[in-house]
Amino acid sequence: MPELEPEEHAAARSNWLRAAVLGANDGIVSTAALVVGVAAATTTRDPVVIAAIAGLLAGGASMAVGEYVSVAAAKDAQQADVRREAEEHATDPEGELVELARIYEDRGVSPATARAVAAELSAADALGAHARDELGITETLSARPLQAGLASAASFATGGAIPLLAVLLSPTGAIVPAVVTATLLALLLLGVLSATAGGARRGRAVLRILVGGTAAMLVTFGGGALLGNGPL
Repeated sequence: MPELEPEEHAAARSNWLRAAVLGANDGIVSTAALVVGVAAATTTRDPVVIAAIAGLLAGGASMAVGEYVSVAAAKDAQQADVRREAEEHATDPEGELVELARIYEDRGVSPATARAVAAELSAADALGAHARDELGITETLSARPLQAGLASAASFATGGAIPLLAVLLSPTGAIVPAVVTATLLALLLLGVLSATAGGARRGRAVLRILVGGTAAMLVTFGGGALLGNGPL
């Protein structure tokens, strides 16, 4: 038979794509919201710049640690399931074979074929077959904490740099509109890029990311205006 080129699926990018989109979105929105909130509460530039830089550094570190910890916990759970499965194989290999065959039967395979497939796969790699077909753990979808943490930190820093640059490059009296404009444009681009990479509908991705970012900036701007000296 002729060799087929391997197909590239969007699911293969799910681990790093989720972390990268989350980090970039959080970097843009949290830094921008922090900036407009402080800008609404003060009449000077320095506190706004300091807040933007502090938010960028703190947020990037927090994203890296938080993503690493959460994905590491998911990886621990996966490994615990695999260990439990290995113990079951050691004590009851025939029962595990029957269980695997039933999984294939439930997917529409005839009992005889399901038993034959289960036996053949088990002979090659019984634990791998159960991890994949019973537990849903594959190489593509397995948890990778370090990859997720690094992707989140890098994307947060990239996203957060956009409102920071808007603060640094805009006149003192135009910080809020400059940051809002830059943020919405960045979120629009992020929505398009994430939808394209993930194979999703662009309109839906863009809408949800714009609505969320706008709401966050409105909340912090309103709070800053109530507590401070008025917008820049």
